[in-house]
Amino acid sequence: MPESVPRAAVLPLAAGALAHIGPAATWLPVVRRHLSPRLAGAGHPRHVALTFDDGPDPVSTPLFLDALDGLGVRATFFVLGDAVVRHPGVVRETARRGHEVAVHGWSHDRPWLPAPVRELRAVRRAVAAVQDVTGVTPQWYRPPYGILTSGRWAAARAAGLRPVLWTAWGRDWTATATPASVRATVEADLGGGGTVLLHDTDRTAAPDCWRAALGALPDLVADWRAAGWTVGPLADHGTAVVHATAPRVLGRPGAVRRPPVSGRSWHG
Repeated sequence: MPESVPRAAVLPLAAGALAHIGPAATWLPVVRRHLSPRLAGAGHPRHVALTFDDGPDPVSTPLFLDALDGLGVRATFFVLGDAVVRHPGVVRETARRGHEVAVHGWSHDRPWLPAPVRELRAVRRAVAAVQDVTGVTPQWYRPPYGILTSGRWAAARAAGLRPVLWTAWGRDWTATATPASVRATVEADLGGGGTVLLHDTDRTAAPDCWRAALGALPDLVADWRAAGWTVGPLADHGTAVVHATAPRVLGRPGAVRRPPVSGRSWHG
């Protein structure tokens, strides 16, 4: 440490940085599994919550809405406020078709430095945008990239939102993603009661990568129903009731396990 920097000045800075970024450790599957299953999206063991991030997108989001209509499925869409104000019609149509609209922040940024006031303003601005367009107050918050800092956590709670991350995802933001790879990646980690993260746009990802998630949807939904699970938005995740056998792990008939909390790298 340079002699010109007093230790007494460094320690408060280090403590502040730790307090800021420490809660983001919930991105790690093992942390969510043991400390906060609800944050990981663990719900009714015979229900799967289907969620999409990063929209709305006037090109791709309507295709997802049509596909979900065809499958008879409703989902939760985590939208970015700056896109909501640019494409209000897409968000309005999403809500009209019975989907849940949630908050993904105002823009898709990373919180490298503590900025609690800015975070609060951004989240509240996004909440107001959703309310103005849909007439419904959003209930859920998922931070971009899954980085839930102390400032973002506090901002979400102050805005009346419940933070939630995910249990399984499809790595559908990559240039090499295919419907088959998305399906295999989701099902490697998913058990009954899990929350699935996919993307309905390529806004922050590889061009046209959303086509992989769209193509995977029919097989994913068919697999989940064959396992005896209902599929729906987070709003139904704690109250789903179906008549089925004990929840199974996909690909392992008869196996039973608790809803997993997992994920190997991150994007959101």
